[in-house]
Amino acid sequence: MAGDIAKLRERASARLGELYNEAELAADPGWSDAEKLTLACRILAADGHDTIVPGLVALRTTKPDGFHTLPMGVGFEEVTPRQILTVDKDLNVLKGKGRPPKAAGFLIKILELRPDASCGIHTHAFYTAALSMVDEPLTVAHMDATMFHDDCAFLKEWPGNPVTELEGEIIARALGSKRAVLLANHGLATVGQSIEEAAWLALCFERAAKMQVRARAIGPLSKIDQEFARDAHNYMTDPSMIATQFRRFARGALRADPACLD
Repeated sequence: MAGDIAKLRERASARLGELYNEAELAADPGWSDAEKLTLACRILAADGHDTIVPGLVALRTTKPDGFHTLPMGVGFEEVTPRQILTVDKDLNVLKGKGRPPKAAGFLIKILELRPDASCGIHTHAFYTAALSMVDEPLTVAHMDATMFHDDCAFLKEWPGNPVTELEGEIIARALGSKRAVLLANHGLATVGQSIEEAAWLALCFERAAKMQVRARAIGPLSKIDQEFARDAHNYMTDPSMIATQFRRFARGALRADPACLD
């Protein structure tokens, strides 16, 4: 039986690319970075990531030391491409109207310390915030959480309001080479090589936290096989999977507000 399962897994891994609609992936919507950032914010807002404190995003631009972010007071649920600011690493505005929130500086610092990442997202999504209050890391105990297998850190002590480079350095150290981190008494942070990747991980993070909080109300979590979890992680974070799912959720955001990219 074990041999049969191993063969099936090997064959399934070899066919990973066949699980996607290649024609759809080839049809690039042509969204600009500002439009992708807008869609990412709208997707996360619809999932409950824009709470009392607005979420934060930072995206590298094509120019050295340039970053896109949102102006102070603009929520994920209302942002448009025209509102997105371009700032330098010290949060001086290079393009756009308004001022960036000071807390965006900690995301920019993380990106400075993680040259492999181009986008960072931070939110206080409800279930993630609840999980952050109980001194318990995010646990991979379901297939829908396997994108975080060996890819999610836990910062056990809240370093205070993240408005300086110091908090960015502390969180970056906790994050290490991983793409997600649960911040004790705070929320989540994700990084990715693209806007789509960082947004996909943030979206999945809140769902995983929601499952964990609800499951823990019933009883202890059941561990899953680590080797299977590793395979599922690679599947859930495959660039084709991320692109497919981002476009799916983006279509929902555009249906909800067809003019959001105007």
